[in-house]
Amino acid sequence: MMNWPIAVPEIVLSVCGMAILVFGVLRRQGSALICTMLCLGAFLLTAMLMLSTASGIGYSGLFVVDPFSTFSKLLILSGSVITLILSLDYNRTHLIDRFEFPVLVLFATVGMMVMASATNLMTLYLALELQSLAIYVLAAFARDDARSSEAGLKYFVLSSLSFGLLLYGISLVYGFTGTMEFARLAHALTDPATATAGLVVGVVFVVTGLAFKISAAPFHMWTPDVYEGAPTPVTAFMSTAPKVAAVVLLLRTMATPFGHLLVQWQQLIVLVAIVSMIWGTLAAISQENIKRMMAYSTIGHIGYALIGLAAGTPAGIRGVLIYMVIYVFMNAGCFAVIIAMRRRGRALEQISDLAGLGRTDPILAMGMVIFMFSMAGIPPLAGFFGKLYVFLAAVQAGLWTLAIIGVLTSVAGAFYYLRIIKVMYFDAGGEAFDPRPPSISLVAAASGVFTVFFFVFPAPILSAAQAAAGVLFG
Repeated sequence: MMNWPIAVPEIVLSVCGMAILVFGVLRRQGSALICTMLCLGAFLLTAMLMLSTASGIGYSGLFVVDPFSTFSKLLILSGSVITLILSLDYNRTHLIDRFEFPVLVLFATVGMMVMASATNLMTLYLALELQSLAIYVLAAFARDDARSSEAGLKYFVLSSLSFGLLLYGISLVYGFTGTMEFARLAHALTDPATATAGLVVGVVFVVTGLAFKISAAPFHMWTPDVYEGAPTPVTAFMSTAPKVAAVVLLLRTMATPFGHLLVQWQQLIVLVAIVSMIWGTLAAISQENIKRMMAYSTIGHIGYALIGLAAGTPAGIRGVLIYMVIYVFMNAGCFAVIIAMRRRGRALEQISDLAGLGRTDPILAMGMVIFMFSMAGIPPLAGFFGKLYVFLAAVQAGLWTLAIIGVLTSVAGAFYYLRIIKVMYFDAGGEAFDPRPPSISLVAAASGVFTVFFFVFPAPILSAAQAAAGVLFG
């Protein structure tokens, strides 16, 4: 019943986090870089342990290790590693290079890994809390910046509201079924006719609470302000690893315990996906701050990912997983370019600040072109294939309206991505940006290579996503 070894990667990462925290407290001065390197080493060790951990269920049905969780955790670890690399120079330049930063990222990652393996509604909640508590502090980490403090406070207040909705939904589900375990819920709901109105209301509240975490409209109200106010590496972190964790948690929750209630919750997911795609597209067009534009872009991309969940099929789940892999890397590349936007030591965030970049820094501008084209879904870049798989899943499931709206919003969304390219190459610009540190160039180059050459070697990711999706419908 316990089978505790299946959680060894999470246990080891937690112990490493506490050891690094103690080391940082004792050393204090000059410990930020060392702690960041130690955290990167801990992530690498955790990934190796995960790949050698056997599948199974443990802790009396609270925790599971399977191809779905392993796939998700590797992607989460990738997002966390990218964040720490992006933060190396940024934190030092902005005088926030304190050892607590990498430790908070580490503990948030522990929470996200548990989210990917949660098979009980209480495990789900506790993992979400662990992740969120760390991100509250990260959003307000630049404590001398009023915008960062405001971002942390807004995220805390609105996230508390979402947790209230989530807990209320969990209490309703437990009250009407008598269990919080995914397997027992799935068995109890084998016949959709047994689902009472109260249970359906509980499922709606659970979806609402999780929709907040993935920034799906209309539960997105925190996203633009928090993205703009938080330090840029934190914004990059929030838009990658936590999004993956929340999406995979939503996938497992809806496909496993509530999979037989597809008819009851499918229309809700369809509605949220449509609103997210339309609102994310329309609101991004008028943005002048590039971080706010990326926030609304995130809302739109979450809408595209939800198309696969709405399909309610293995092909749909596979499409979502592929989409999230591609989204993480092209998003990380975009934020690497945003962090590189600096003149005379001052960070720049306006889209107009990119004017003339095609002449002053052709390599950086070309990287941004790749990421913008990919996000717009232009072939043969990776973003095109991400959308292709979710749209195909929707068509195969008969959701033609959803697929058509997705295609139309993709076309409309290309406007604000192409606008950035127009600013870089056709607007008159000022002086060049400050020299880029190697860490930024590394992330941008790696993300660019993945985005450009995904279509050449897609098989490993496609097969891994197929195996992961098969678990939820096995």
